[in-house]
Amino acid sequence: MGPLAFALVLASAWLHAWWSVSIKGSGDPLLFNALQVVLPLAATAAVLPAVDLGAVPPVAWACLAATTVCHTGYFWWMSRAFERGDLTLVYPITRSTPAFLPLVAGPLLGERLSPGGVLGIAIVVAGMWLVQAGAGLRWRAFAEPAARYAYLTLATTVGYSLLDKRAMAELAGHPWSSLVPRALFWNLVLWSASGCIFGALVARRRGARALWTAARSNLAPPTRAAVVSLAGYTLVLEAMATAPASYVVAVRQTSVLFALLLGVRRLRERPGRPRIVGALATVLGVALIALYGS
Repeated sequence: MGPLAFALVLASAWLHAWWSVSIKGSGDPLLFNALQVVLPLAATAAVLPAVDLGAVPPVAWACLAATTVCHTGYFWWMSRAFERGDLTLVYPITRSTPAFLPLVAGPLLGERLSPGGVLGIAIVVAGMWLVQAGAGLRWRAFAEPAARYAYLTLATTVGYSLLDKRAMAELAGHPWSSLVPRALFWNLVLWSASGCIFGALVARRRGARALWTAARSNLAPPTRAAVVSLAGYTLVLEAMATAPASYVVAVRQTSVLFALLLGVRRLRERPGRPRIVGALATVLGVALIALYGS
């Protein structure tokens, strides 16, 4: 992984942690996430006339259909997990993608991991599991409802990481004349598609009136969160155009450390020593990936 891609993904990790803390602290993750789609929809409507849709290869459109399902599931199960559990319980599970992504990235994308990269990924994963175990190594936390929703969220991140990596590679390999960057276009279209489906699910569960009332009373915080998320994932997509998906996803897991810090400051959580040690191990693993991953 080159230094530019590494910097892009590291910045994205911080933004993702801030975004997740905002969702957890909102008090109603389902409604909060549903309202985030307003900005992407407006931005998509604004940029589509400037994009030649014929320049998007058929494989990318197929990936869009599949990754929309994954992203919709991600929003749904992440919201349910944050409803049921603490950030320091849920977040490390949902960010454990490096434990599983290399198992399928090799056969599907032809990526090869260097020994240094494998070691770095292993340390990142070990650190995240240690963070998840919590104070006193309470492994029974894995059976809690919040943890089950978090595992489902994790499964969707593996799926959309592979699909988005393939889509960005396809887009990068074809001529692009639009002033709108490929990564921004893809992120907007993807979020608009998945956001509409997610919003419909939330409206069905909570009622359209509740969704409309929330939009009228407090749209600013979800809009700010949407800006942060759009910026963060656009950086990841830009890095995915050239860097191996396994390394991109692993470096992004520094968000576990950032979430730990933000959770203490903004949510007043008090993590024990195992979670702090696990967060530091995550940073060590990321450093190995940056130095020896290519």
